[in-house]
Amino acid sequence: MSRIEAGSEAHKDLFCRQFIATHQVFDPETLPWPELNAAELARLRTIPFWQEVYHTERRAGAIVDAFTPQIADPVVREAVALQGLEEARHAKLIRTMIDRYGIDATEQEMERFPADLETAFIDFGFGECLDAFLGFGAFKNARQSQFLPEKLFEIFDVLMFEETRHIVFFINYMAWRERRRGLGPMRRALKSTRFYGRALGRLLAMVRRGRQPNDGRDFAVTQANVFLDSFSFRQFVEDCYRENARRMQEFDPDLMQPRLLPAMADLALRGMRLWDRRRPHLRAGTR
Repeated sequence: MSRIEAGSEAHKDLFCRQFIATHQVFDPETLPWPELNAAELARLRTIPFWQEVYHTERRAGAIVDAFTPQIADPVVREAVALQGLEEARHAKLIRTMIDRYGIDATEQEMERFPADLETAFIDFGFGECLDAFLGFGAFKNARQSQFLPEKLFEIFDVLMFEETRHIVFFINYMAWRERRRGLGPMRRALKSTRFYGRALGRLLAMVRRGRQPNDGRDFAVTQANVFLDSFSFRQFVEDCYRENARRMQEFDPDLMQPRLLPAMADLALRGMRLWDRRRPHLRAGTR
């Protein structure tokens, strides 16, 4: 439980300074990219969403960069500017991989951003929270199945750590922002639910499109079964929940963390366990 009051100067300094202090310096082109054999290359190229991943990361960096000059507080502005740099570097990392391994992915035209850049930034932030939570489970599944060489997963793990930093920073930014505007816990929770609903709506629209190219805004892990011979929804939810908890342990306990998605996953898992316990009685009752 955080001992820092949301919206306070101490809270702002904590989440901004820790974000800045944990920035890693690296060039995607000089990372230890492994040589892949023909079978490994074929598996990498069958993953259907690299084009959307690349566009998403480019769009993320552009949104953050466009919003940054509007931030009045210099400490927060410095941290958000650094996030923009990292988002753009994620796009460069994906582009480097695409070029190195000959993946079929073209650069899509960047859509025009809305006039309200702050809302666009918040929409992006909640979408990233949803994508990251689901991505934790997909990443674990893919790694355990040895779908790709471990050396590639080590590179992707750098990206996953930065994405986790981004969502912790964003959750704290939102708590700081909303508290300074006088919003209490209930109103903040309702607002978060609304933005998560918008992110989920975009995600479900992508699911309906199936394997067809989407608008690049949401890609996370709706096709997690690409990495598995058999896909278990319950196992996937458990992996998302546990991996989220594991990755969040790396951060200062005084920093706020996403709570809604883990709480929903925990509730879903409790419901599935309860259903499993009741099924024998339900079957016996039908005899």
